[in-house]
Amino acid sequence: MSTASYRRRAVGVLSALVLVLCGPVTASSTAQAEQVAPPPAKVPTAVAHPAAAQGRHSVVTWGASADRQGAGPADRSYRLIVRTSVGGTHLRIRLSNAFGDHPVTFASAYAGLRKQGAELVHGSNRRLSFAGGAPSVTVPAGQVVLSDPLPGKLAARSDLVISLYVTGAEGPTTGHGMAMQTNYATAGDHAAEEGAANWTDPMGSWYWLDAVDVETSTAVGSVVTLGDSITDGWASTTDGNRRWPDYLAQRLQAVPGIPVKGVANEGISGNKVLADGAGQAALNRLDRDVLSQPGVRTVFLFEGINDIKAHSGVTVDDMIAGYRKIIDRAHAAGKCVVGATVMPFKDWSEYDAASEAVRQGVNEWIRTSGALDGVTDFDRITRSPYDPQRILPFFDGGDHLHPNDKGMQAMADAVDLGSLTSC
Repeated sequence: MSTASYRRRAVGVLSALVLVLCGPVTASSTAQAEQVAPPPAKVPTAVAHPAAAQGRHSVVTWGASADRQGAGPADRSYRLIVRTSVGGTHLRIRLSNAFGDHPVTFASAYAGLRKQGAELVHGSNRRLSFAGGAPSVTVPAGQVVLSDPLPGKLAARSDLVISLYVTGAEGPTTGHGMAMQTNYATAGDHAAEEGAANWTDPMGSWYWLDAVDVETSTAVGSVVTLGDSITDGWASTTDGNRRWPDYLAQRLQAVPGIPVKGVANEGISGNKVLADGAGQAALNRLDRDVLSQPGVRTVFLFEGINDIKAHSGVTVDDMIAGYRKIIDRAHAAGKCVVGATVMPFKDWSEYDAASEAVRQGVNEWIRTSGALDGVTDFDRITRSPYDPQRILPFFDGGDHLHPNDKGMQAMADAVDLGSLTSC
């Protein structure tokens, strides 16, 4: 457990929110992609959140870590589908040009509810504004912007659809490469349309949108999962919202008395704790992706396999030093930190005895050091009892590293929900 100076007072009991924006909620859809590129020189780490009414505050309900993506054409609309976690009122979206090298203009932005595919629930699509009522916003290179709060209620676990009409987009875009969700694009301005007829270009990434928050009771908070491709959902069913953080969000909504209701998934495929590459290293993106999100009570740290299996000479001590820096910074920001052991990967192409030894040493420290406020033993949950260095075949997504849907659910089920409010 962390020292007493990092502990928070216990929060009150609150039942799950059951709210609605404008109509029914349906399930969602996807594709996959992965981008590897160097980060820009400057990346924003925080954004001011407007004050909420007394007794209420902003809480992140969805998030996806941004990275540098390929060039995006101007005069194009994007329809982005996201599954919310906690419900609330006055939703806001965060648009990011963190990895761009030119300003980007969002000529219009809308929020609605999905019916199916790219089609929206009739009457649900509502225009978002910026900076106190402006219908458009230009975001400078390296910056992020929040929309104005949108009056109305948003249900927990909604299929929220954000439609953006983008002009003036030059050079690299900012986005999340592997959405595991089918999104849509089209030429011209179609953001206001609720029908699907013009949305003819499916895509597997989220562009520019990197967070959604809502207002809710100050007793309610969120957990941010900081991780790599396992957290990002690789090998889970596309369009199914079956990443382990999705299953965790389902559990949190179903159990009364747990004040943590929101989940923001900040996993990046290929990401490392110590070194940039597939996205900025966890150490380098912690402020922007995790600590800047509103209403976060807990950081769930599950990362390290890409450092360990890369054969770059990373030692157990190197990993411990990186973990300690993340833990210390999160504690200094008043957050609980729950960690998870690194899962088995025998028969993955990069597996060898040396990397296995590092994994075992790292897991021993995670289990026994006391540096974390809570520990979930994903290694123990997913390993084969007959060959503990190998993932259980029932949970194997096919490459001996990434779990399938059953494995993802088992991981979420293994999380002690009480540990998410343990400090």
